[in-house]
Amino acid sequence: MLTITDNDFLRLVSYVQKNYGIDLSKKRQLITSRLSNTIVAAGFASFSAYIDHIIKTSDKSAVDMMLNKLTTNYTYFLRESSHFDFLKNTILPRLVQQKKNKVLSIWSAGCSSGEEPYTISMVLKDYFGAQAAAWDTRVLATDISQRVLSHAQNATYDPSALENVPNKWKTEYFRKTPDGQYMVAPQIKSNVIFRTFNLMSPIQFKIKFDVIFCRNVMIYFDQATKDALVERFYHATNPGGYLLIGHSESLNKDKLAYKYIMPATYQKT
Repeated sequence: MLTITDNDFLRLVSYVQKNYGIDLSKKRQLITSRLSNTIVAAGFASFSAYIDHIIKTSDKSAVDMMLNKLTTNYTYFLRESSHFDFLKNTILPRLVQQKKNKVLSIWSAGCSSGEEPYTISMVLKDYFGAQAAAWDTRVLATDISQRVLSHAQNATYDPSALENVPNKWKTEYFRKTPDGQYMVAPQIKSNVIFRTFNLMSPIQFKIKFDVIFCRNVMIYFDQATKDALVERFYHATNPGGYLLIGHSESLNKDKLAYKYIMPATYQKT
């Protein structure tokens, strides 16, 4: 395993913090263990040469691989299922009453390999049933990593990712492949729009959102970065809309414009 000098560690931490908002200041061991083999396989003799390459060239594929290695977060369908219950039982009935144009705007920010936005899409399909075609329920799903977005767009998953999925959903919303994997069914897959997006960037989408899912993403950010991102989310949320975060995450109540509803659930009032 390669070793990383204090100077190279600080250079990498500073570069990632400045450009991507991810705080690696306490992740020295993780950096060493997860990147050593990648660095050698890419033909670099040391962390120093690798970091020089990252900083000087901003090689998109190399940066993408690095971020994916350092922020891999195990995910699965129906993770933290209380949010999906709240979506179905509280948010959607309210939106159906309000939305005369029959257009919903839901954003999965930091969607990783796609389980979250596809789960949202299944909840929507299950809720609207035969009326689904009358509504625009397309879900925007973004991530900084093109690598995980490619996996998401491929929409094929190991059975272990579906352990919490009801059998009814497995039958209706998935197709089993010859090698025992599960592929998301076309009517669910086509309802999700995937885009590359850096959450450090200004949020300038054409619409504001009724619901923003940003779960288990801000665990990588320091407090100042989280505060600034949540403020941007607030301005990108429709009045009455919701922000859902991971249950292991917390927000700064002193700077929070959203109203606290219940654990990991906030509303713009």
